[in-house]
Amino acid sequence: METQATGAAPRHELQRGFGLSTATYVVIASMVGTGILVSPGFMMASLQNYPVIFGLWALGGLLALCGALCVAELAAALPRAGGEYVYLREAYGPMPAFVSGWTSFFLGFSAPLAVAGYVAAEYLLTPFGLAEKGSIFPIKATGAIIIVAITLPNLVGHRQSAWTQNLTTALKFGLFAVLVVLAFLFGSGQLSNIGQGQPIKSVKLGVAASQLFYVMFAYSGWNAASYLAGEVKNPGRILPRSLLLGAGLVIVLYLALNLVFAYAVPLADVGVDNATQVPTLAVENLFGPRASSIFSVLLGLTFLATVSAFIITGPRVYYAMAKDGLFPAVAGRVSLKGGIPVYAMIAQSVCAITILFAMKNFRDLYQYAAVGLSVFAMLFIAAVYVLRWRKPEMVRPFRVPGYPIVPAIFIGVILFMTVFAFKEWRTPSKYSLGSILVGIPVYYVWSLVRRQANSNM
Repeated sequence: METQATGAAPRHELQRGFGLSTATYVVIASMVGTGILVSPGFMMASLQNYPVIFGLWALGGLLALCGALCVAELAAALPRAGGEYVYLREAYGPMPAFVSGWTSFFLGFSAPLAVAGYVAAEYLLTPFGLAEKGSIFPIKATGAIIIVAITLPNLVGHRQSAWTQNLTTALKFGLFAVLVVLAFLFGSGQLSNIGQGQPIKSVKLGVAASQLFYVMFAYSGWNAASYLAGEVKNPGRILPRSLLLGAGLVIVLYLALNLVFAYAVPLADVGVDNATQVPTLAVENLFGPRASSIFSVLLGLTFLATVSAFIITGPRVYYAMAKDGLFPAVAGRVSLKGGIPVYAMIAQSVCAITILFAMKNFRDLYQYAAVGLSVFAMLFIAAVYVLRWRKPEMVRPFRVPGYPIVPAIFIGVILFMTVFAFKEWRTPSKYSLGSILVGIPVYYVWSLVRRQANSNM
């Protein structure tokens, strides 16, 4: 066929149509999501100390860079669609890889997609009085409409996916950057807020360790470009650059935004009830109620980039699993015109909308997702060690600088956090671990059914 002669992928396979800009935008959009809106408020309410909060965000940034460096090696060596599913399959075998994909479908993508749609809707509706307590249905209905509206253009093809992702990400990143600049030039804040709250010695180690999960949830997405590895041009060069560039820009932005929140919002004004509204509270304190309403609408619009990032990346995992026979075969089909895994994309959006309407307690869902994602991140970062040992001959266009220390830092800190999470967040942590472990018997049942089906053919 002509496509094969020219080095292009067959029409029924994913096409390499994404460049550096789109891959980097996907990383930024995946990271700059609901976490930076929700995590600072919960941390303020729990820790009551801004220096500790800044320290945790800096530590989280270091971990994100360590993770990005490790994923850059894995993605460049295994430039295939599927992200951590591919790395776990190569390092540990099919069962852990299946559990990874199982977790990704529910915990890694569909649930965060539901949360992103919910938060975007909440910020869009708040200025109009439609997001008040007791009126949750308008938020959920609007969130579902947002998910559908962003899914549709992504079903068409790479050009539409890239255009949607690049535009919405640029707007979101630009909005936050403008907020940082205007806050210190024209805002009515006080740097003395940083010295308020309880002394550092009063902050409990277990509480601080568990709060780091909020930070890591906000930073989650540093591995997002790896999900597009099968569709990126020149992956050995572009993937490491996009991962490190995207993660680096977001770390700088997050530290600056937390400084803005400290400048604008006294710790005494933040509690569990209004923790999710810290960004709009900061804008109101800096520039007044009218500016806060405008900011809320703009923020809701720009957070369509987060919705778009989840819609683009998640289906690539299910596509890779379907190709290995570990997911319904329909998820492995791509459109002839656009080269997009349309059925996997539709299934994920339907699942996200279902979770959106079933969701009751936002904080528990947030903790549930944060613990599960971090535990699995620890597992696939360890794949760097496993593959270096099992497959030393593997071509690695990019190698982790500082190996073996860099992966060890990530794994060690996440393991330390997890121990305290099961003490501080018992119920969400148990449900998160339970959701992961359920994938093990599902894998064996699925394998048995598949073998029987093959034997009957």
